[in-house]
Amino acid sequence: MASNKGVVYLKPGVVEVQSIDYPKLALGKRKCEHGVILKVVTTNICGSDQHMVRGRTTAPAGLVLGHEITGEVIEAGRDVEFVKKGDLVSVPFNIACGRCRNCKEGKTGICLNVNPARPGAAYGYVDMGGWVGGQARYVMVPYADFNVLKFPDRDEAMAKIKDLTLLSDIFPTGYHGAVTAGVGPGMTAYVAGAGPVGLACAASCHLLGAAAVIVGDMIPERLKQAKSFGCEVVDLKKRATLADQIEQILGEPEVDCAVDCVGFEARGHGTEATVERPATVLNSVMQVTRAGGGVGIPGLYVTEDPGGVDANAKIGMLGIRIGLGWAKSHHFHTGQCPVIKYNRQLMMCILHDKIKIAKAVNATVISLEDAPKGYKDFDKGAAKKFVIDPHGLVAA
Repeated sequence: MASNKGVVYLKPGVVEVQSIDYPKLALGKRKCEHGVILKVVTTNICGSDQHMVRGRTTAPAGLVLGHEITGEVIEAGRDVEFVKKGDLVSVPFNIACGRCRNCKEGKTGICLNVNPARPGAAYGYVDMGGWVGGQARYVMVPYADFNVLKFPDRDEAMAKIKDLTLLSDIFPTGYHGAVTAGVGPGMTAYVAGAGPVGLACAASCHLLGAAAVIVGDMIPERLKQAKSFGCEVVDLKKRATLADQIEQILGEPEVDCAVDCVGFEARGHGTEATVERPATVLNSVMQVTRAGGGVGIPGLYVTEDPGGVDANAKIGMLGIRIGLGWAKSHHFHTGQCPVIKYNRQLMMCILHDKIKIAKAVNATVISLEDAPKGYKDFDKGAAKKFVIDPHGLVAA
């Protein structure tokens, strides 16, 4: 049996590559005949992982991280019918049974059967069912026939693997944010945050036909990355308000749609750019979204934040100006992206060269051993999406 290694969270600010158990087709003491074991081809560092590593969640020491997984099937359970050994597949970060009411309604981010604590589960994530993460050499994936997306041609997939690896989370998540905000042909859109999800969202806005896409951030390198594929940008450290900067671009201080790709660790704008203000983005997007417009919220908000700025923030209770959103008849959409809803269509866009998503997010391949450095660089605001290559298959 091959040995396994994975990226393990030890304490705030510290992750380490350690030897971990080789996965089994088992759920506790029960054989998992509907699962597969994957040899991980690529697995990515996500901003959601970074929240845990910063100590901003209740993640336990010893958690194997990683919910963005692409791999080769090397073993399949008896009940797996449509996925075969040797298949190269993308794994949605949501773990879903495919059988419950929510799964049958397409709401795979809130499956009712895969997490005893609450609806919804994910690999390697706090309070999401205890599933072992995929920043590793090998990982087990349950309900494989429902959960995995097989790539049609292995050689073609490996040639575009830096794009296809993004199907496990950030590309569908960014796209979901844009779709739920109402982005479509001729629309103007504001995307808060130029991290990987924000950049994926901005690229998705272009894919959906937006007339103008404006991205806001405080890190010059990330704003430069957004400009590299045709976005307008606003620097949120400037004293000029967000509305004023949007007006300078569009001739009016409002957009049709806005997407929050920042989440609960948001900072203030302008003179408060160094101060954490967790409701800033939500309030600012309500201000700059036109009456009748929509707001997508794929940015993560948590129910427990040990590092929250006050007692309310520690339980996810934020000072949101909901009256403004109500008065403007905004619609809001929150929660995990149901990846299966989008991943096949987005795969086809990649395979047929309709989008260069890896270029948009600056996908950068690193080894498994370099993952701790990747976390540190990402935490400093690197304008990169770190893609871990556990077996050297991408490098080869």
